Amino acid sequence: MSNEMHLFTWIFLALLAATVITRFWLSYRQARHIEQHRDAVPEAFAARVSLAEHQKAADYSTTKIRLGRLSLAWETVWLLLWTLGGGLSLVAAWWTGFGWSPLTTGIAVIISMAILMSLLDTPFSLYSTFVVEQRFGFNKMTLRTWLSDLMKSAALMLVIGVPLVAAILWLMDQAGAYWWIYAWGLWTGFSLLMIWAYPAFIAPLFNKFSPLEDESLRQRIDNLLSRCGFKSQGVFVVDGSRRSAHGNAYFTGFGNNKRIVFYDTLLESLDENEVEAVLAHELGHFKRNHIKKSLLLSIAITFGGFALLAWLMQSAWFYSALGVTQNTTYNALLLFMLILPVFTYFISPLFSWMSRKHEFEADDFARQQSDYKALISALVNLYRENASTLTPDPVHSMFYDSHPPASIRIAHLQTREA
Repeated sequence: MSNEMHLFTWIFLALLAATVITRFWLSYRQARHIEQHRDAVPEAFAARVSLAEHQKAADYSTTKIRLGRLSLAWETVWLLLWTLGGGLSLVAAWWTGFGWSPLTTGIAVIISMAILMSLLDTPFSLYSTFVVEQRFGFNKMTLRTWLSDLMKSAALMLVIGVPLVAAILWLMDQAGAYWWIYAWGLWTGFSLLMIWAYPAFIAPLFNKFSPLEDESLRQRIDNLLSRCGFKSQGVFVVDGSRRSAHGNAYFTGFGNNKRIVFYDTLLESLDENEVEAVLAHELGHFKRNHIKKSLLLSIAITFGGFALLAWLMQSAWFYSALGVTQNTTYNALLLFMLILPVFTYFISPLFSWMSRKHEFEADDFARQQSDYKALISALVNLYRENASTLTPDPVHSMFYDSHPPASIRIAHLQTREA
């Protein structure tokens, strides 16, 4: 037993070290690459992006990178404190002292850990919003709005999260050897319910969604939806400008509850041709079944995750090797969630590659359904307005970028059209 414990402890530490070193290395690669190309706009964008705008994007990116390094160091220290440092054991022991039932104690431990980790992240969230985003002209949020969002999120966590945690812990304790199959089914059902309920019941708690009023633009959108055979509950504009100057567009919902949402900031920066092209791209994700594929992949990964947790929680070394003295279901669940990112980091490029592949396919669909030049123009405008770097490091991009770099994406469109 001691050999197994010792081995797993060192496996955890080795993977954690490899992950942290790789993340810092990629961070420095990205910053260096951006700085090396800061003084000249890439030729493909020279006519549309000024040098001042390009340098703003470079400075914005490197500022976020530096903050990210501090956040990474902070997260790593606390991960070690929660695990090998005995922090999780201390929290669990404190709640155990009240003499409650294992289920009630487990709920209290998990909810309190979620609150503690959220509080530990709060300084970085505040600095990012009210210093970094403010400095570069993106933040539109007041402290009152920030606090309101925090309170609403906490209330949702209690209303939605507590019953879900209670149900999973009950299954772990009472449903026998195959509890993980029932828990997986519960989680899958909950996820589908949230996808369906989010646009109608949760998102409106944070933002105002208004039907698109521009008749000319709405007619173009209706024609595009008709051509693509897409039905939704409506086209809405969200007041994203209350919080940020960044722009975006997305689909949300499930089944008959699908919605198309445009940020008001995006509509202000794009013309009708560009908006139509952006929507055609989003429709491409739907028509190429990217949403279904991602959902099915997530369900399959979750199935494997629950199966792995069911095996690990039966092994005493899983707890002791990670600094936990109480072999309980709730400690097993928390430990698993804490260390999972360490053990899955090096497969992240695979998921990034899949996402970029989907983006190329969605661009191809948009090219067929709209003016590809308008899509290129919209992409350039979005990169410029959001101060996204035009010169990312290729290796960093391989790990993290869910969308292809701007130059590669535009070259792809031009090549396909030619």
